[in-house]
Amino acid sequence: MKLVHINLVARDAETLAAFYVKVFKCEYLREPKVLSGEKVSRGNGLPNSEIYSIWLKLPDCDAPFLEIHEHNVTHDRKQPRVNEPGFGHLSFQIEDISAVLSAIIEAGGAQVGEITDFGSADKPFLIAYARDPEGNILELEQPCNQPKC
Repeated sequence: MKLVHINLVARDAETLAAFYVKVFKCEYLREPKVLSGEKVSRGNGLPNSEIYSIWLKLPDCDAPFLEIHEHNVTHDRKQPRVNEPGFGHLSFQIEDISAVLSAIIEAGGAQVGEITDFGSADKPFLIAYARDPEGNILELEQPCNQPKC
């Protein structure tokens, strides 16, 4: 068994995809597609389903990929919190946590909490939480064998 992809449902798939391309250097795996018809509706249980689908390759990772869907009909919800049951966050190991947090904010996201050292005195390990422009939670991890610690 292997994990194939991670799906985010977006209010605006193009904008959300652009965020992940800009901030995390994801790449498009294929041209965006519209998925619709009887098979799509039968498969997801939503009548008259139409989905705008974007696939992004995560950096340095052949699988899983990030799949962003924008449905023709969506139901709004509050921003997820870090401690809610269900999908929690996407986690990225990065080289410069401060630079990536700045890029997230510049690209329409937000910081959640503070940069925190979860390591030890001899081996720091920095983490921080943030949100993408649609409120999805991101965890940033910087192992401190990196020069920016």
